[in-house]
Amino acid sequence: MSYYAGEYDIAVIGAGHAGCEAGLAAARLGMKTLVFSISLEAVANMPCNPHIGGSSKGHLVREIDALGGEMGKNIDKTMIQIKMLNTSKGPAVHSLRAQADRKKYHIEMKHTLEKQENLYLKQGEIVDIEVENGKVVGITTSVGAKYKVRAVIVATGTYLKGKIFMGEYSEESGPDGVAAANKLSESLKKIGVQLVRFKTGTPARINRRSIDFSKMEVQKGDTDIVPFSFEDEINNLEQVDCYLTYTNEETHKIIKDNLHRSPLYAGKIEGTGPRYCPSIEDKVVRFSDKPRHQAFVEPIGLDTDEMYIQGLSSSLPEDVQIALYRTIPGLENAEFTRSAYAIEYDCIDPSNLKLSLEYKGIDGLFMAGQTNGTSGYEEAACQGLIAGINATQKIKGKEPVILDRTQGYIGVLIDDIVTKGTNEPYRMMTSRAEYRLLLRQDNADLRLTEIGHQVGLISNERYEKFKIKKQNIEKEIQRLKDTIVKPTKEVNNMLVKYGTTELSTGTKMSELLKRTELNYDNLGVIDKERPELTLQERQEVEIQIKYEGYIKMQEAQVDKFKKLETKLLPENVDYETISGLSLEARQKLNKFKPHSIGQASRISGVSPADISVLLIYLQVNKNK
Repeated sequence: MSYYAGEYDIAVIGAGHAGCEAGLAAARLGMKTLVFSISLEAVANMPCNPHIGGSSKGHLVREIDALGGEMGKNIDKTMIQIKMLNTSKGPAVHSLRAQADRKKYHIEMKHTLEKQENLYLKQGEIVDIEVENGKVVGITTSVGAKYKVRAVIVATGTYLKGKIFMGEYSEESGPDGVAAANKLSESLKKIGVQLVRFKTGTPARINRRSIDFSKMEVQKGDTDIVPFSFEDEINNLEQVDCYLTYTNEETHKIIKDNLHRSPLYAGKIEGTGPRYCPSIEDKVVRFSDKPRHQAFVEPIGLDTDEMYIQGLSSSLPEDVQIALYRTIPGLENAEFTRSAYAIEYDCIDPSNLKLSLEYKGIDGLFMAGQTNGTSGYEEAACQGLIAGINATQKIKGKEPVILDRTQGYIGVLIDDIVTKGTNEPYRMMTSRAEYRLLLRQDNADLRLTEIGHQVGLISNERYEKFKIKKQNIEKEIQRLKDTIVKPTKEVNNMLVKYGTTELSTGTKMSELLKRTELNYDNLGVIDKERPELTLQERQEVEIQIKYEGYIKMQEAQVDKFKKLETKLLPENVDYETISGLSLEARQKLNKFKPHSIGQASRISGVSPADISVLLIYLQVNKNK
């Protein structure tokens, strides 16, 4: 039996990191929003390592915050260690990484959803999405509750027909023993959604009292704390230590001797796993020349003695796992609290999406997160935010918000998966962003706050503070370019102190700042006119001046990129009718239906000659 349960604007299926951002964005933009989780204990859960950020992922979190999302604020409330990665390299790859208290992260995010006006958080399994005349009209739960909705955001993570593997053992299940969503896959197929099968994995958890930390390298957090959210300040954070140890030849021998018991190598796992986050058995096979691999031992929270062993995910049988873990220095007496496992799940081919994250051919159906073939909490959250914004824009009759590759890592991620698809779980990396010097984590607010305010997720109060910050940075850069430093004794003594060449003639302060030996703060000794700036403002001034030449070069590249991105292609073009296109280009262009000439140029199989044909086609039709 079923019953009518009410009418809502947007329903979000799943309350992981994508679902939380999608639901909050939609509700904050005035949509009456339903958010369903198969278990409310799984809201914003971290079934893998409880950390946020990391190389390139920290950029995503900063961008989520600049657009008005929640992830940055939530990790700032619940972090137990934080550090800035890649500080020995240039600012383009600097990236925050924080270890979270897993339980507190879940509790804080769940409470944020519960308090949010217009948002209705419910426990339940969605078993059917109803479509009429190519448009989403409703959803049904497993207990028969029918909801009338105007848009649906599918953010099912790894729960969709989830199946866990541990050696010879397998079971239908979502992460952490939570029930899998077994019925929604058939409903998605019924309405025309094509599904593929991916897999991922997670390491074992170990009781702290069974670990000998004296045999490991201590990994401490930063003393100078930089928060994820541009609005936050963090003082007096008591940080916990993480640790580093390594596998060895004995570890690798146990793995090699038992590969026949791995479901991955025995052919029991059908799904494709992540190349950039492989299991330990995958590492040992693929990198057989390496004598050891890193294993990071990291706390799960302040109120538990469970430790997470980053780098040792596995689908080997439990007895083999215990044996291999106990060969590692410091883990000789390791006591498992939870075994490692692999999980296989249904997801979509993201090349079937528009850049707005709406599914092609189904009006009002949006997809976000691991459902789209990506991996990682941060990758999921940014897609959830964009899907929540664009489902709202759709209902309001407004144009979707589409970030391009020059505006943010979010734009790179979405463009990559939509334009190229992915045959493995997609992970964000700095190397994927060709304009990464412009897409630094420090300037995410300068790039995206304006958009967040236009959409309605950045308050007027925050926007006014942002404008003041932006003005302060611009004024100070101009002042440094206008200020002449004379070669006085005081100036030259300072320059000698920092190991750089003395002045013989007047030099602009900005030129001094470009010297590698000097920074903005130590120039304060000779700069008596400098204004009071915040740490963020001072850092931004320094980066923009020091890297001015490189930044201008990338801006010139962006100008070329933009010219092709602004040449829009109509959605209803039949590329079979355009003479001059290669056969492969016609097939690919009809499948992907690119948004612009720029996007078309990034589709595999579309050559420069095909792009020339498309440019002529646009010009001819414009003249007509």
